Amino acid sequence: MKYAEVILPLPLENTYIYSIPVEMESFVRVYCLVTVPFGKKRYYTAIVKAIHDHLPDPLFEYKKIREVLDEKPVIYPRQMNFWDWIASYYLCKTGDVYKAAVPSGLIINDLKKRFSSKKEVFIRLAAVYCTEEAIEPVFSRLQRSKQQERLLLFYVDLARPFCPESKREVSKKELLKESGVHAAMLAGLIKRGILESYEKEISRIQQPVGDCLALNSLTEAQQTAFDGIQAVFRTKSVCLLHGVSSCGKTEIYIRLIRETLQQGSHVLYLLPEIAVTERITERLVRVFGDRLLVYHSGFSDHKRVEVWNRLLRAKESMVVIGVRSSVFLPFADLGLVIVDEEHDPSYRQQDPTPRYHARNAAIMLAHIYGAKTLLGSVTPSLESYYHAKSGKYGLVTLKVRYGEIREPLIRLVDVKELKRKKIMRESLFSPLLKEKMEDALKRDEQVVLFQNRRGFALVLECKSCGHIVRCEKCDVSLTYHKGLNQPVCHYCGHSVPFPSHCPSCQGSEIKLMGFGTEKVEEEIEALFPEVKTARLDFDTARTRSAYERILSDFEQGKSKILIGTRMLTRGLDCKQVGVVGILNADSLMNVPDFRADEHAFQLMMQVSDCAVRSHKQGTVVIQTSLPDHLLMQTIQTFDYERMAHSQLGERKMFRYPPYFRLIVLVLRCRDEHILEQISTRYAEALYQELGDRVLPPFAPPVNRVQALYVHQIMLKLEITLPVMQVRTVLDTVNRQMQSIPGFRQIILHYEVDN
Repeated sequence: MKYAEVILPLPLENTYIYSIPVEMESFVRVYCLVTVPFGKKRYYTAIVKAIHDHLPDPLFEYKKIREVLDEKPVIYPRQMNFWDWIASYYLCKTGDVYKAAVPSGLIINDLKKRFSSKKEVFIRLAAVYCTEEAIEPVFSRLQRSKQQERLLLFYVDLARPFCPESKREVSKKELLKESGVHAAMLAGLIKRGILESYEKEISRIQQPVGDCLALNSLTEAQQTAFDGIQAVFRTKSVCLLHGVSSCGKTEIYIRLIRETLQQGSHVLYLLPEIAVTERITERLVRVFGDRLLVYHSGFSDHKRVEVWNRLLRAKESMVVIGVRSSVFLPFADLGLVIVDEEHDPSYRQQDPTPRYHARNAAIMLAHIYGAKTLLGSVTPSLESYYHAKSGKYGLVTLKVRYGEIREPLIRLVDVKELKRKKIMRESLFSPLLKEKMEDALKRDEQVVLFQNRRGFALVLECKSCGHIVRCEKCDVSLTYHKGLNQPVCHYCGHSVPFPSHCPSCQGSEIKLMGFGTEKVEEEIEALFPEVKTARLDFDTARTRSAYERILSDFEQGKSKILIGTRMLTRGLDCKQVGVVGILNADSLMNVPDFRADEHAFQLMMQVSDCAVRSHKQGTVVIQTSLPDHLLMQTIQTFDYERMAHSQLGERKMFRYPPYFRLIVLVLRCRDEHILEQISTRYAEALYQELGDRVLPPFAPPVNRVQALYVHQIMLKLEITLPVMQVRTVLDTVNRQMQSIPGFRQIILHYEVDN
């Protein structure tokens, strides 16, 4: 008797052992899919991690594997090593990783639903005719059915079965659509043997290849950077490419990809967002054709399964372009990983588990395969920049923009002073920004306005008593959306009617404070009533088609002013943008997060890139009450190095990354009193093991979300402290806490490198 050690797609730490029926022994393989019973009358699709010949525990009666779904392995051994690392480093369960990594279409129990390609029905003549005259007897067999006669004529017209040089397949769907005939008529022809149907698998992942493009010649600066990267890869596994915007990083990536494919290895090209992925895909598919695979969460499950299977069984090297989940794809061999815009916060998986950072995970994935990793960014994360400057990574800079492209002129406006002088009391726009917008529109140029909050007003406050309308389930004020005429919670979606009076003092005056993109749009339409304006935020672009339509209209010049949140930075072609306005820069900095200034710098630089133009200089107007702040000064001069030096000095002083590793324990509970008690005892138990590396428990700025109160315990750990040692301590303390009354009411998760 043989036994299989399997992983279940459940939040379970350990593997489970099942006996392999004798009739299945020749089919069960390591890393194949099997169905197993687990719990009461439940069956799950499990992955076989190991097979044993000996009886693990003679006194235990092991359940049997029910069926083998696919005897071929669905992952590679190095993938399993990667899963184990993810589970260990990010303090989650292997079952969580399995569930997140493998498309659900591969792990359902119904085999009929596991086809990786859709099947279409095609129609053909049941007999071969030598001449067109031979079709006449066929019509005579149709008797009085004009509908069937019409169907057959349409088939002949579409399929051209008697012309070998131009005949083609006709699908059932196409034939019925073109002829307008009911499917029952077609079934009658097939039953009589006049036509015949057959099934054929149609790939969902075919890309429109078109004519393959020749590679552009590299500029002198690009060639120097390309040579520098290759030199780094001879001695180091990771290289940071720090390049200004519009420097042509993609051309360098393409050459590195081509070289890796020629060497017979796969390439993984990561991008932060689906929108960016689709834009770059249009370029790469013209170079690499059907050797390019695209993978992201916007695909249907069937399409993700097909990408998985095609890569699993690929006979030649492929390049995969995708978002963070692409790190889990089955690579037989991996030669190069590119992480573009590596600083982008979208690379962090927030929810559900595993809560991993795709950039860091990609570096480890490449290490497991012995591959090289290239990190690219205009404004690198401080962690990557520090590692590059300290020698852990290689560093290559590219500071020359492609062609005649010019960086924009950045103007800082002191809104605090303007409001003091009563110049900006009634308007969201400074006189300078108004002037620049008017000039740009007169020149038939476009305008981009950035406000990183959606809605109309951020706070509803009673004018009499100061009461603020808050969410019933979350500890946040409701945002008023004028289009809905409702205050809405941006955390849980809860909404209420606009209050006619204050629930606290019954006062009738409710004032609106703060502003979002809706209010910006309203004022712009009042200032420029003849100008077509568009808004790009979560409210207007909830679907991919809506998002693409808004961007397309702006790029084609149908709209002249585009107002939006950080969505503006995703794949926008800004050739005609003359002015960019950042309306409230302070809101980006005034966030209780040690990374706030770094993220504010990166985001404002990305938005400013909308004004990067050929032959002509654009203008960026940043409205702030802190124009003398060091961050604002570095933004105005595009001085990333100065910003990084300042921020790294603060990080070192206060024991933050990259000098220390952060692990945050997040505890949630419906009962605030129980949460306070448990979090205090939890922190005390951790302190006994880790000392002053443990900070006292604290409530985050938003300390109740979806009716759950939240407390956090932060650990600041030396980089040299082994991860497994920390995990052992955390597991030990967690087991101790299980015996405390009320602990079962606590929901706990870890955030690593937060």
